[in-house]
Amino acid sequence: MIEEHPTKLTSSEIAALWSSFQNNSMAICVFKYFLENVEDQEIKAIVEYALHISEENLTLSEQILHDDQQPIPIGFKDEDVNPNAPRLYSDAFYLYYIKNMAKVGLSIYGVALATSAKSSVREFLSNAIKLSTNLYNKTSDVLLSKGLYVRPPYVSTTKEIDFIDQKNYKGGLLNINRRPINVIEITHVYANIETNVIGQVLLIGLSQVAKSKKVRQYCTKGKEIATKHVKLFSTILTDDDIPVPMPSDLNVSNSQIAPFSDKLIMFHTALLIQSSTSNYATAAAASLRTDITTTYVRLATEVSSYANDGINIMIDNSWIEEPPQIVNKKNVSNE
Repeated sequence: MIEEHPTKLTSSEIAALWSSFQNNSMAICVFKYFLENVEDQEIKAIVEYALHISEENLTLSEQILHDDQQPIPIGFKDEDVNPNAPRLYSDAFYLYYIKNMAKVGLSIYGVALATSAKSSVREFLSNAIKLSTNLYNKTSDVLLSKGLYVRPPYVSTTKEIDFIDQKNYKGGLLNINRRPINVIEITHVYANIETNVIGQVLLIGLSQVAKSKKVRQYCTKGKEIATKHVKLFSTILTDDDIPVPMPSDLNVSNSQIAPFSDKLIMFHTALLIQSSTSNYATAAAASLRTDITTTYVRLATEVSSYANDGINIMIDNSWIEEPPQIVNKKNVSNE
C-alpha cells in the first residue's frame, strides 16, 4: 500500500464533509420521529437501519473535520425534533421517503467522491455510498414484498437497431407530429414524477405543523409546485398512451403538532429543492425531444425562484449556517 503524503483537506473535501454533517444531523431527527410511531415491524427495521447509517456518517464526518482542525457545524440537535408528536405520515410513506433519500445520498456522495483526493475522505465517501446502496436495496425489497413497489411503465419497443438520421427527431415546440417518447426520456420523466409525489406528500404534512405562518405558506406553495410538476410530467407520458403508475397509501393525518422545528423544515425543503434541480438538469441533458428539454428548463427556473424565497426566510430567521468561507485576503492586506 502506498503511504499518503500528509495533507490538509481541500475545499471540495471540506464541503463534502460539512454537507454530510448537516444532512445527516437532519436525517437523524427525522428518523427518530419515524421510529416512535412506525407500526409495521419490517418497516421499523428499515427506519432503524436508516437511523444507524445517518449516525455513523455523522460521527465519521465530524471526526475527519476535527482531525483537520476544521470548525464543526451546529447542524440539528434534539431541540429540532419532537419524537413524541402524533403520527403525521403512514408507514408506507416512510418506505417511499427512505428509498428516495437513499437515492439522494447516492447522488451526493458520488459527486463528492469524484472531487476528493485524501484517502480518509475517499474511504468515508465510498463507505457512505455502500451504505446508501444497501439502504436502497433493503427498502426496495420490503416495498416489493408488500406489493408497494411502483415500477416505471412497461412499454413495447421496436425490434430493430437504428441511427438517428433526421434532425426532426428532436421535434419542436410546435411540432404536432413529434415522435413518441423514447425509453431514456421515460426513465427521467417517471423518476421526476416519483420524487415530486414524495415531496408533495411530505410538504402537505409539514404545511400543517409548521409554527411560523411564513413557513406554512412556503410549504403550501411547494406542495402546489410539486402537484403541478407531477401533472405536467404525467401528461408527457399519457400523450403517448403510457400509463402513469403512482405510489399508494401515502396518507397524511390531521395532526397539527409539529414533530420538527421550523428551521429543520426549511432546511429539509431546501435539500429536496437541490435534488430536484440536479434531477431536472440531468434529465434535460439526456432528453432529445425539444419540448421535453424546454419543460425541464422552465420548471427548473420555477424551482430556483422558489428556492430563493426559502433562503430569504432562513436568512431572516438566522436558520442557515454559513458554509466554510475562505479568508478575505483584501481585508487581511488592509489591516
